[in-house]
Amino acid sequence: MNDAVVKDTVTNGTLVSSPAGDGTIELSGVSRWYGNVVAVNDITMSIGPGVTGLLGPNGAGKSTILHMIAGFLEPSKGTVTVSGVKAAKNPEIYRYLGLVPERDSVYSFLTGEQFVRATAKLHKLADIDRATERAIGMTDMSKAKDRPIATYSKGMRQRIKVAAALVHDPRILLLDEPFNGMDPRQRLHMMDLLAALGAEGRVILFSSHILEDVEKLAGTIQVMVAGRLAASGDFRAIRRLMTSRPHVFSVRSSDDRRLAAALVGRPYTTAVELTAKGLQVRTSDFGEFCAQIAPLTREHGITLRELRPTDESLESVFGYLIAN
Repeated sequence: MNDAVVKDTVTNGTLVSSPAGDGTIELSGVSRWYGNVVAVNDITMSIGPGVTGLLGPNGAGKSTILHMIAGFLEPSKGTVTVSGVKAAKNPEIYRYLGLVPERDSVYSFLTGEQFVRATAKLHKLADIDRATERAIGMTDMSKAKDRPIATYSKGMRQRIKVAAALVHDPRILLLDEPFNGMDPRQRLHMMDLLAALGAEGRVILFSSHILEDVEKLAGTIQVMVAGRLAASGDFRAIRRLMTSRPHVFSVRSSDDRRLAAALVGRPYTTAVELTAKGLQVRTSDFGEFCAQIAPLTREHGITLRELRPTDESLESVFGYLIAN
């Protein structure tokens, strides 16, 4: 077992073990393959305190990365450390790490309270009752705590899993697609909770394939595509790169010929094609085109009837990031 410097603290009456460091997660030259299939390819990243989003399409390697950080999987190549100690086959990290897997990992015959309490017992907490009540309250599940998990909606099961992951007040929290199945109110509550935990200096890493979720919550992102790290760092800078990439729009208006003539020669327009269904406009700046198209049509007395991006899939966005 890896040697780790661990100190005990008391939080809300609960004995909590935490690493001496700040909980930083480090991946260095990490690859993971299954036979001939490469799931993660030569990833190097550092994840510190605050909220970090692991963004990418389904199958990009996000879950594999989380499972390696959690110690479930050993890298085929490279190293993964949590607070300076190797994560693989090191159960000690669970003294200060909480995990919310994408797949349900609960006994459906248990009530929500029984499930969270069982987790508290596994951690051998000093005050199991108080820790259980606190975690359930944090996730807004107090009213449903006495119901069997079998009766929960998908969003409720997600929240009770988060409660179990928080019961020992971990320094690090890993969440795999945590917002799946949540209604708008539940999503907002969970985002507020994660943001508050990140603001306290905890390390919060969550995966998502939905750009809007990451945009609302994470200041830092790691963008994954096909097992590779496509972009890393400040979300706003990467978002600007995403929106300034070459892009194609389908446009319909009251006078397509006149609009085409108005668009030609604009600094953000690279090509305009008149088709039977309207205009196909290629632009070098997504954001500028979207900002200018409405004033331009008003200026020329044209009614804009449809404006639709034709290649707005995450795969196309991330493919551009990889190429650049």
